[in-house]
Amino acid sequence: MSERSKPAKGSLAEVARQAGVSIATASRVLNQSSHPVAEATRKRVLEAAEAVGYSPSALARALVTQRSRIIGVIVGDIVDPYFAEITRGIEDVGAKAGYLTIVCNADRRTELEEEQMRVLVDYHAEGVVFAGSGYVNDPKGEELARLVERARERGMTVLSLAHRDFECPRIVVDNRAAAYDLTDYLISLGHRRIAFIKGPAGLYASEHRLEGYLAAMEEAGLEPGPVFEGDFTYDLGHAAALRMLGGAELPDALIGANDETSIGAMTALRQAGVSIPEDISVAGMTDTRLARFTDMTTVNIPLYQFGAVAARRIITGESDGAGDEVVLPHRLVPRSTTTRRGGR
Repeated sequence: MSERSKPAKGSLAEVARQAGVSIATASRVLNQSSHPVAEATRKRVLEAAEAVGYSPSALARALVTQRSRIIGVIVGDIVDPYFAEITRGIEDVGAKAGYLTIVCNADRRTELEEEQMRVLVDYHAEGVVFAGSGYVNDPKGEELARLVERARERGMTVLSLAHRDFECPRIVVDNRAAAYDLTDYLISLGHRRIAFIKGPAGLYASEHRLEGYLAAMEEAGLEPGPVFEGDFTYDLGHAAALRMLGGAELPDALIGANDETSIGAMTALRQAGVSIPEDISVAGMTDTRLARFTDMTTVNIPLYQFGAVAARRIITGESDGAGDEVVLPHRLVPRSTTTRRGGR
């Protein structure tokens, strides 16, 4: 054999040549295939691998074993602190077990989720976590549901951390109850005119939080509103507050559908000389680091725990004894941006 045609040092072909077996046999041994191989042959292959310094690629091993130690996380917006904290929970648990976490940004677009799902299937990811909410009556949802079903039939673990229109185990929080509890808290402080800035139109999480707010207002016999459009971003929270400032009178309190929205609104109010919470109480939802940095009243949703529980289920198959759905608790966190009406 010429130097040019010799297998590369440390390659699978070099292991096979040194052990005197076929490449297929060497691959079965090194990738721990269930295909029967004589013990003496197995020993020769392992000794040859050590001698040539063979290190199998993770992808090659995955093609044989169908186990890649990859966890895919499909997020709605990669710069949103909400998804950052979830991803950290997944990565921390996964890394301890030797798993690689791949984060895919879908920009809250179902067609991008489909593309990312196909790639993760091609990479034989052991699990995929859909970290974001789906859309009500999503016209593209059926194709995504088919992809998820096929992936699960192939043995992939698929989990959702929010309401989705496809079948898979879910780890969720009750968004309606969380928004209800926050609104009820503001009502208990004597606030009667409570404004609300919504999340992205049609998103289940947005709809459920709005429903919780409306239910609390109705139960208290109060007229809801004003209600402003939003998209979970600082910019639309800021814009909503500017529209509010153009009204005849400020409401007693303001709730944003997430922390980033509320901080955008709070910034606009303060820039206009409005005192918080003396002139208006402001609250958000989810309790990201942004809320903690600004000492803002919010509802804690255990984002890191979302990710940690999801990763454990993928790695170990653990279900926390809750079947196909785990509902994690939310918790009201009063801080300095809210006070009793009139400051009393």
